[in-house]
Amino acid sequence: MARFKGLVVLIVLMVGSMTFGQTLAVLKYGGGGDWYSNPTALPNLIKFCNDNIQTSLNPKADTAEIGLDLYEYPYLYMTGHGNVYFSPEEAKTLKTYLMAGGFLHVDDNYGMRPYLESALKTVFPNQSLTALPKDHPIFKGPYPFPNGLPKIHEHDGLPPQALGIEIDGRLVLLFTFECDLGDGWEDPQIHNDPEAVRQTALKMGANIISYVFKN
Repeated sequence: MARFKGLVVLIVLMVGSMTFGQTLAVLKYGGGGDWYSNPTALPNLIKFCNDNIQTSLNPKADTAEIGLDLYEYPYLYMTGHGNVYFSPEEAKTLKTYLMAGGFLHVDDNYGMRPYLESALKTVFPNQSLTALPKDHPIFKGPYPFPNGLPKIHEHDGLPPQALGIEIDGRLVLLFTFECDLGDGWEDPQIHNDPEAVRQTALKMGANIISYVFKN
């Protein structure tokens, strides 16, 4: 038992000093939701960031499951339409990852919210998603969004919401709801969005990536 406890302490120390790489990843989660939605979204956002905000991200996005390899990725993108489930072990791993400097962006592709909120209670039982103010740093640059999160797709016609969880003043989890940034990031022929709408979505995405690497 003492040896096991020592191993746990070692892993925690290693995670706490982890330096994340330059590769972003789509999060594969359990529960039956279509985590693989919007396959062109993250690669297109990466290209936009490398071309416009001087990032040096790996052009190829990975797929990551919840395990120790999460610590390779500074940013995880999670989307879909349906159920979300984290096992107790996955919940612990995800919490450790986020507290060690990782970032999870959950982008509702429609219908995720009730499942996500239930799953997040296993990760942060004493915290809830709260609305980000319009003057949050994530809306300030490199592209200003003085009115907060933009509306990209109609969904239920409700105002877009940026909700989050903070730890020690750092936003570690962002939930974009009634917005669907990922659809705006996808190849233009998939949703036939006007180019201005796509650019708006990509610029908001660039703000998120910029925040991740500065905090």
